Amino acid sequence: MSEGLEGRDEKLIASLARAVGAVNVLVEPADMAPCLTDWRGRIHGSAQAVVLPATTAELAEAVRACVAHECAIVPQGGNTGLCGGATPLSDGRSVVLSMARMNRIRSIDPVDDTLVAEAGCTLASVQEAAESVGRCFPLSLASEGSCQIGGNISTNAGGIHVLRYGSMRDLVLGLEVVLPDGRIWNGLRALRKDNTGYDLKQLFIGAEGTLGIVSAAVLKLHPARGTRATAWVDVPDPRAALDLLGATKRLCGTRLEAFELVGRKAQELVLEHIPGARAPFGVASEWSVLVELCDTDTQERLDRLLEAAIGDALDSGCARDAVVATSVAQRRALWALRENVSEAQRLEGVSIKHDVSVPVSRIPDFLERANDALKERWPDVRIVVFGHVGDGNLHFNLSKPDGRGNAAFIADTSAANRIVHDLVAALGGSISAEHGLGQLKREEIIRYKDATELELMRAVKAAIDPMGRMNPGKVL
Repeated sequence: MSEGLEGRDEKLIASLARAVGAVNVLVEPADMAPCLTDWRGRIHGSAQAVVLPATTAELAEAVRACVAHECAIVPQGGNTGLCGGATPLSDGRSVVLSMARMNRIRSIDPVDDTLVAEAGCTLASVQEAAESVGRCFPLSLASEGSCQIGGNISTNAGGIHVLRYGSMRDLVLGLEVVLPDGRIWNGLRALRKDNTGYDLKQLFIGAEGTLGIVSAAVLKLHPARGTRATAWVDVPDPRAALDLLGATKRLCGTRLEAFELVGRKAQELVLEHIPGARAPFGVASEWSVLVELCDTDTQERLDRLLEAAIGDALDSGCARDAVVATSVAQRRALWALRENVSEAQRLEGVSIKHDVSVPVSRIPDFLERANDALKERWPDVRIVVFGHVGDGNLHFNLSKPDGRGNAAFIADTSAANRIVHDLVAALGGSISAEHGLGQLKREEIIRYKDATELELMRAVKAAIDPMGRMNPGKVL
């Protein structure tokens, strides 16, 4: 291999330049730097180059160049992940293939209720395109202005509306994928029914780029959202939150679109670090739930329905107080309290993060038992809890309240993980609900996956990527 002065393969760089144009092959450290670290700034890697193809053909040609020069490939979308799945390893042997320029909406069909988007389209741009034809794409994440559809698919993103619409697995009808050898699989079918063998697209959804690079997708659209009714509810504890969830489902049915749990410490961080944030009840509640209904009914009728549900909850004792949004500005302010928790935590400092899921009915058990076990080991641990309680997904993050003692605590991450993850497994849950495995959990998952399941996963990887070039060091 012909190498440059810093170990760079100049022949590889020349091949990539022929594939996508020299201006779209970044090799200077300052140019590559944003693509070589994760969103939280905790994981850092290095690479031969960052390459920005503009078409599927260019992407395939870049992959073939990497294959010819025996170079590993790291696909990257908006780089908003939390597990290092899009960050190259530190050995400098990879090429990062950024999807940023592959950002076209190829087509929209309001009759079929489908939209074909390239992998580099931001989630927000897909939402806007759907709205332009009177439809909606219901995936919603705090990072939707910067995260990309290819990354959403590769991590099987969930977000706040899984309760009603499901995760990305439920929102993708077809895929176009560049395979590890540079071939293009065109599976861009818009069919709701296709019973002709293995559903191959599901192999790539949630695979974190380890089997191929998603270049485009057929996405499932839904009717445009009509009116919304939103409330911030003070609940006594997580068990009361589940009582409220059940009662709201019974009364409101499929109109219930989001049901988010926020613990007091999570809300306090937002109030401290996010300008303009205000507590709905003056001070942070011990436990709060953000409830949102959505329907094509009139605003007045939807508001009455939500108020009836809250009224029943107040009467039964599973709610203590509530604020119902009466304007778009109030609704946005309530959602900002929930959606800014991650950003507030980032500003506060490093924490031990857990993205877990358990059966909805076991959420109170998990929170009680995890709190007791962690407090026994670290009496002053700060537990920040928030998440999509309607689908069993909790973000359960740990730190010390005094930053001076936090470094030693972070160094004890393995012990904290063992307490949390063992309890999750005992309750029939998953150690990664929506963030994926990436680099952070690839070893951890071995403890919790059935041996046969791991064997099947490795067999799939070996069949599709026998040389192990696609996103090495992630998932498996």
